[in-house]
Amino acid sequence: MILKEFDENRAAVIEPTMIRSPIPDFPETSISCFSSVLFEKTLENLPHRELEKIGSANGKEPVYEVLYKGKRFSFFMASVGEPNCVANYEEIMVLGSKRLILFGNCGVLDKNIEDCGIIIPTAAIRDEGCSYHYAPPSDMIEVNKKYIPEFKKILDEHGYVYTEGVTWTTDAFYRETPDKVKRRKEQGAVCVDMECAGMQALCDFRGAEFFQFFYAADNLDHTEWQPRSLSGHDRVDDKLKIVFLAFELGLKTEEY
Repeated sequence: MILKEFDENRAAVIEPTMIRSPIPDFPETSISCFSSVLFEKTLENLPHRELEKIGSANGKEPVYEVLYKGKRFSFFMASVGEPNCVANYEEIMVLGSKRLILFGNCGVLDKNIEDCGIIIPTAAIRDEGCSYHYAPPSDMIEVNKKYIPEFKKILDEHGYVYTEGVTWTTDAFYRETPDKVKRRKEQGAVCVDMECAGMQALCDFRGAEFFQFFYAADNLDHTEWQPRSLSGHDRVDDKLKIVFLAFELGLKTEEY
């Protein structure tokens, strides 16, 4: 299989340093979400200034410096889908980012996980392609190697119930067939996402810190698909509170 061709050579034909240059005093901790609605709502609530624009032929997205409780963070909207999500953070690391806190919704494979419930992945099933360019082949990759205890403490302080478990990272959400859902559940997956495995592999490869958490959305653990609050316009107030959990964790990382 071609996905077994992991190349340990650190040098590539195209390097992100050929595309971007460091920005002096760039915040070491970056925070990112996938929802344009939550991204804009967050900017409405926090002082910010634009630092750079990243993106592709599809368009450019700003990278901001935001202030939260007196601390500086970079804040950008992550691309949905692993390859572009990975490529964008490659460039943001060149700007100066040392760690990333990433969050967004996910599908649940356990109907007992409530809509908008918090999920902390501990491993990701690598049912995608991008991670295999950054790490040797394996069925799973360990994720969230730092900051789980700190994040749990934040959740407890704010009264959030949470679930820990394996996430299934796929790059073909229209091919989440019943048999695949069954097999992923047998492997211990409690949810499904589209970026986690590749983002962890990238950060491991580049020596950056990475933490990702989810808020539950659509339910795949049913005879029929249940969209629940998958739309970015549903339960916005509840989701905006979740945004600030990421910033609270960002404060914790700054203490190290």
